Amino acid sequence: MCFSRNLGKEALMEDKKYTLSMEQNLALPSADADRLIASGDGTATLLYLYALRNRGGFSSQSAAASLKRTEAEILKAISTLCELGLFKTGENKKPVPLSADELPEYTAQDIAARTCGNSEFKAIVEETQRIMGHLLTGADLKTLFGIYDFLRLPTEVIFLLINHCVEETREHLGQGKLPSMRTIEKEAYVWYNREILTLERAEEFLLQKRTRSGEMADIKRLLQISGRNFSATERKYVETWIDMGFELEALALAYDKTIVKTGNLAWKYMDSILQSWHGKKLHTAQEITSGDTHQGAVSGAVPRQGGQAVVRSSAQPETERMKKIWEKVKNG
Repeated sequence: MCFSRNLGKEALMEDKKYTLSMEQNLALPSADADRLIASGDGTATLLYLYALRNRGGFSSQSAAASLKRTEAEILKAISTLCELGLFKTGENKKPVPLSADELPEYTAQDIAARTCGNSEFKAIVEETQRIMGHLLTGADLKTLFGIYDFLRLPTEVIFLLINHCVEETREHLGQGKLPSMRTIEKEAYVWYNREILTLERAEEFLLQKRTRSGEMADIKRLLQISGRNFSATERKYVETWIDMGFELEALALAYDKTIVKTGNLAWKYMDSILQSWHGKKLHTAQEITSGDTHQGAVSGAVPRQGGQAVVRSSAQPETERMKKIWEKVKNG
């Protein structure tokens, strides 16, 4: 619904002329003025004037205090001015990192006025309600509008974001569970700060997450963890091992050594094994069984005529033992 102010008969009839009183002159290029007017962004325009008055030097905190805006609104205005080519950010062209407590305070009137005739945001609301299975509250609408207006995520990216949050919540909390808008907002900031701002980048990110999720599930089965999720510390260990490049069979071998040595899943001990292998650039089961054979070669030597020693290679028996372990893990 569109809202308009009732200006009254006098205001409608009179077309008053206004003049700008200037004691000092500030040079504003006409091209810059045209860009600011076309943007329709009042805060960005005000910030431009503030910067001009301060000869281009200011901090976001001082600007927020002087202009009676939140620092988040100032950061958004800076981003807008950069996009318009009116501000320079030096060599760092990435978006200014934001945290999930910087969303501007929108009112219902703000949203109504700024979405009047905006079919795009209306589509976002309708699709969000369809995904969530319920009507959005006033607070929900303000949060969703902030994601759309403040972070400026494209419509298709917002759709993927919300679907992803729903899937994540159901995976961790069970079917029927839904994320709060606060959860969606936090994830939106994560996407913004990682520059996931296009459909292609969002699809690539989600594919990476699905791949990582599958790897984590395989490792959880390998470590015989069931009925619960990894703790934060456990997840950090596992993600580090994946990032190091270990294949699942190599982790199975490290797990077996850990159980044999400690009698339980000692995370720190298993990590020390894998850190040692990583330092030797051993990341597959074949590399590990071949790369560590020299350590036990002398103990495997048997006397021979002439004082020579015959060294038995332990690589093959170890490989076979690893395969048996892996088959046992796969078969439950």
